[in-house]
Amino acid sequence: MSDVMIRVPAEVRDQLAAVAEARGTSLRALMQEIAAQTLTPEQIKERADQARALLAERFGHYVTDEDSVAMRRRMREATAAYRAALAEAESSR
Repeated sequence: MSDVMIRVPAEVRDQLAAVAEARGTSLRALMQEIAAQTLTPEQIKERADQARALLAERFGHYVTDEDSVAMRRRMREATAAYRAALAEAESSR
C-alpha cells in the first residue's frame, strides 16, 4: 500500500482528527472509510439505473428523468429545512 499526502487547511485536518478520535479510529482509517463510502458520478448513475430497473421489474413503476429531478429537488428542500430547524434549535438553547 502506498501513502499519499493530501494538503488541507488546518481546520479541516483538526475536524477530521476530532471525528476519528470520537469514533475511536485513526485518521488513516477514517479517510479510508470516507473514500470507500463516497461514490463517483458513474457509480451514482449505475445505482440509479439499477434502482429504476428494479422498480420497473418488480413493481411496474417507471421513474422518468423528470421524476428523478423532482425527487432530487424535494430531497434538497427537505435537507435544507431539516438543517434550518437544527440551526434554529441550536440558536434557541
